[in-house]
Amino acid sequence: MVLVKTIIFTIIVPGVIIVFIPYEILTSSSAPTPMQFGILQYYSASPILLGATVYFWCAWDFTFTGRGTPALIAGPKELVVRGLYRYVRNPMYIGFLSILLGEALLFESLKLLGYTAVMFSFFYFLVVFLEEPILKDKFGESYEKYCQSVARWLPLKIKR
Repeated sequence: MVLVKTIIFTIIVPGVIIVFIPYEILTSSSAPTPMQFGILQYYSASPILLGATVYFWCAWDFTFTGRGTPALIAGPKELVVRGLYRYVRNPMYIGFLSILLGEALLFESLKLLGYTAVMFSFFYFLVVFLEEPILKDKFGESYEKYCQSVARWLPLKIKR
């Protein structure tokens, strides 16, 4: 059942953030989409593939290690500190941002680049003011130790 919930979450939330909203941004623009590939478009596949890989790896760990979903309302029952969570506390958001950056490159869109910046700000405030307090309440001292040994966004701390 947890796997089904994760699949539903994946269709709805990442679907809206990385497919629907960028599509709306691009189609509401009066600027035509370039028909030829520019130099930036050649580099778009890497961040898109990297971001998708990161998301699915994290969703897998949430589902099978944490026994929950990426959704806050049905989050993991166990604190997930394996896989990419050994290096940063929020790899799933980094995956989303990587996909959005790749889309901005693919479509050579400053509007999508701006949307990516807005989403980073949204993720930052969501993590700091909502997720972290919830996780501290739920997992207590083990989460606090995890926060001391693993950085929020960039793998600057080495977990021992």
